[in-house]
Amino acid sequence: MSNINRNTCDTAMATASVDKVAADVLKSLARHINTLNDDNKHARRRALEAIKKETVDQRLTISSATLQEIFCCLLKPLLKSLSDPAETCRETSISIITSFIRDVPEPEESLPYLMPALAHRLGGKEVLEPSEELRLALVEMFCLILEVCGKKLAPYLQDMIQILQKTIVDPFPEVKKESCKCTISLAQCLPDHFHLQGESLLKPLCLTISHQHSPVRVCATQAIGAVIQFSAGKNLDDVLSHLAQRLFDDSPRVRKAVTAVAGDWLLRLPDRYSFFHKLIPLLLSSLSDEIPEIRFLAEDLWRQVGSQWEKENEDDLKDRMDFLLPVPAFYSSRDGRPGLGCRELVVRNLCHLRPALSRDLGDWLPQTRVKTAQLLRVLILHAEDHCTQHLASLLSLLYHACTDSESDVRDQSLESAKLLGAFVSPEVFLKLLLPHVEDSSSCSSSYLWAPLMILGAVLSGSSVEGLRPHLMKIGDTLADPEVCQGSQQALYLDQLLVCVDALVSVCREACDVISLQLLKVLVSVQSLASQYQQLNKAEESLRALCSALGLSEETEVYRRHMTEMLQWLSESHHTWSSFSIQKTQLEIIAVHSGPAVGEFLPGLLPLLKSCVDPNREPELRIQIFTMLSKLLLDARRTLDSQGRLGEYMEMLLQDLLMPNLVWCSGRSAAAVRIASLSCLLAVLHGEAFPAHRVLSVMDSLSSLLISALEEDSGLARLLACRSLHTLLKITAQLLKRVDDSGQEVRLEALRSLHRWVSSLGKDYDTDSCRPHLEFLFQQLLLYMDDPDAAVQDAVFEVLKAASAVDAALLREQTETAKQKHRSSELCERLLQHIHKHLQSDLSLS
Repeated sequence: MSNINRNTCDTAMATASVDKVAADVLKSLARHINTLNDDNKHARRRALEAIKKETVDQRLTISSATLQEIFCCLLKPLLKSLSDPAETCRETSISIITSFIRDVPEPEESLPYLMPALAHRLGGKEVLEPSEELRLALVEMFCLILEVCGKKLAPYLQDMIQILQKTIVDPFPEVKKESCKCTISLAQCLPDHFHLQGESLLKPLCLTISHQHSPVRVCATQAIGAVIQFSAGKNLDDVLSHLAQRLFDDSPRVRKAVTAVAGDWLLRLPDRYSFFHKLIPLLLSSLSDEIPEIRFLAEDLWRQVGSQWEKENEDDLKDRMDFLLPVPAFYSSRDGRPGLGCRELVVRNLCHLRPALSRDLGDWLPQTRVKTAQLLRVLILHAEDHCTQHLASLLSLLYHACTDSESDVRDQSLESAKLLGAFVSPEVFLKLLLPHVEDSSSCSSSYLWAPLMILGAVLSGSSVEGLRPHLMKIGDTLADPEVCQGSQQALYLDQLLVCVDALVSVCREACDVISLQLLKVLVSVQSLASQYQQLNKAEESLRALCSALGLSEETEVYRRHMTEMLQWLSESHHTWSSFSIQKTQLEIIAVHSGPAVGEFLPGLLPLLKSCVDPNREPELRIQIFTMLSKLLLDARRTLDSQGRLGEYMEMLLQDLLMPNLVWCSGRSAAAVRIASLSCLLAVLHGEAFPAHRVLSVMDSLSSLLISALEEDSGLARLLACRSLHTLLKITAQLLKRVDDSGQEVRLEALRSLHRWVSSLGKDYDTDSCRPHLEFLFQQLLLYMDDPDAAVQDAVFEVLKAASAVDAALLREQTETAKQKHRSSELCERLLQHIHKHLQSDLSLS
């Protein structure tokens, strides 16, 4: 017998054997099959359990071919049991069918009956299976069918889509998850057919992607990825917003799934080139995720995307690949530079991304704005110097972002601005930035500081080589009064300091050419600052500037530029009021410059003189006198640091103080006189002027002080008394000079005393000053017996003038001294003069 005939015979025998075994099994099951129609649910359940026990449970003893034959005969009764009223019967029936599908060699033979039954049970207008667990079991059966039948399910695509449309939105989360897995399997099994109807699953998937359970959201995300991948891609726009929202998901697993889907689309989506500008943000947003695993996944996928694009566009990139420019210095201390393909993808799509960036930076949700700001930084990092052609729009985005209420948005915007400083030429960004800095009206009054904030960040990201040619322009802009004095907002002043710090930090000693402008800015900030913290920051910035310039202390900066600073203030001093910032700037310069101010008295004192002119505003004069008092109290280390203040004594006393000591009616005038008296007392206590020089103006000064003793203000009277007391101390010092070894000094001291005594007049308070007058008269009477005749005569004239102050006291002291003098002639003459003076007073009274 031939081999063919032998094989045919063997097959026939095997078939006969299978048919016999199957017939025997079916014969034993006939009673159980009939029982499936019984009215008793327990009988039906026992029948199903018996069928299961004698078939699938015996699969080790029954061949697969026999099992196939039995399944074909049992399928219809079992499918009928899927509608059994008893849940346990339906459950057992599902279990039996599932086991058969898993074990039979040709499960596809059951599809003509099985798929309509599943569609009827799960995919109708109303889902007929009420049990959640059984719906899950049916969906799991569906997944198994997909697994074992594969492409043979193509004729039943509509039924499967109908089932999934319902089960994806099933109330039971486990059913949703399993349905999403089925969707992925279906798309992969039938790619040639799935695209015809697959997109109809996107609507239920988009509803499910926001489910409260994160595992469901993960599965829905993955299913959407598969549906778009294996469909026509026309509905990509419909799902992008849903996936973008999942980038803010609290679950890292969901964000990871979105990252994986976005990367897969960029790598494998058939029409991905048309959607690059929409897909790139999805993947690049994950580069800033807080979870390292997600960041690493995004970085890896993005590298693959860039490498693939390089290979696909090798001809276009050939020149750039052959002549790669050096890696920018910016990357030397940071992460590696993105690949050429990645950079080119961003560059070619940046113009399409700008509108979306602008929209999302204004979104009402903070997390959206944060993600968008992070994405903007990543895009700029990839675009590098190509940002130049988009600079105007990018700066506009950053102006808005840096004013955001969220600190993360502001921080990311500043990082983006630093990148612009690193990649864009200063010549370009300064042309766009500085006009915005100068024109405060270009921003909302609440956000005047936005251009300054971005300027500071851009400068901090730039290099000294790039900034050096433009330093004067930057310095002049910052020092412009419209800029450095443009607002008293704390944030505005902070950003001025940031700009100064950025210049000093980046340019160091190169800032020497703009040290004057920077000093003007710092002085202006201190003048406008209302918080100690800002004052401290300004002082720190000044110290940093000194360090960069190689100066030992802050006073050196003032010494270098004091002339220019005083000239700067003098340009407007005629218009100052008590509220003028220039007045405060003068105070800061004068007080903070320390010993340096003593080197520039010719420029300072005329400015002060103008400010305290009696015709100027009283409040302004009071503030200037207060400042001047502080300086005079420490004159040796301020105004008189060079020992030259004495040269300006007449100007200080006669031109600044005395005109303001003249009595005028009104409270404001009285307040000015108090400030002037305080300043005068500081002059006298500071001992900046020689005693004999002070007494040279004693006549006019004393009369003003005596007049001040009658002030209504107790403080004014107190200051006048203290000033007179100090003047009396000065006369004591002059008395010591009367005993000087040089005759000219002795005679000059006596002349000074004569002028002072003559200025006292009858209104002098002799009662309060009696001890001092006694000492003065005693000393002068002692010197009137000096061997030098010239000295005797000079002393005699002083005592004659003193008789007008307190004649009775002088007569008493003279009577006592006459007994001790070698010659009593001058004493007698003096007594005669006193007697005449007293007689004259009696006749007048």
